[in-house]
Amino acid sequence: MNQLHLPAPLPVLRGEHVALRPMGEQDAAALFAIYGDPLVMRYTDEDPFPDLATVGRMLGSVRRLLASGQSLEWAIVLADGGELVGTCGLHSFDAAGHAAQVGCLLRRSAWGGGHMAEALAVLTAYAAGVLGLHALLADVAPDNARARRMFERLGYREDDSGLLFIGLRPQA
Repeated sequence: MNQLHLPAPLPVLRGEHVALRPMGEQDAAALFAIYGDPLVMRYTDEDPFPDLATVGRMLGSVRRLLASGQSLEWAIVLADGGELVGTCGLHSFDAAGHAAQVGCLLRRSAWGGGHMAEALAVLTAYAAGVLGLHALLADVAPDNARARRMFERLGYREDDSGLLFIGLRPQA
């Protein structure tokens, strides 16, 4: 397998307490609450979004990257009401190595509730079972201790390059 077959449209993935679904224009205010928050964006390589128009541009980019097979980006919503609490996705696919990078952000008011850990477990199962990936990488800032602990609880370990890495067992 030297080519990954990525989905279009993006499927809805369900966990016990969260679901991962495609994001859309109706999510702009909730996304701005995440991407516009300096504390949420602290460990990313991006500045907080200055306005809702920036969210619109991001959503356009999400659609383009999905259509071109470069990125899969989901909204994380609570299963009991659909409230958007975060985002997670797969990008930087390495077809030859059967790997991808995982990225995620969680609204500050949802920190500590276990939502991101569950969302990443659902995403990991999809990456292994449906996409057939063998590994996921997470570029987590060394001083982001909370995120590092969460990824380590999920089975990620630091590799030689400083990225967090988890090997997957794709299902036949």
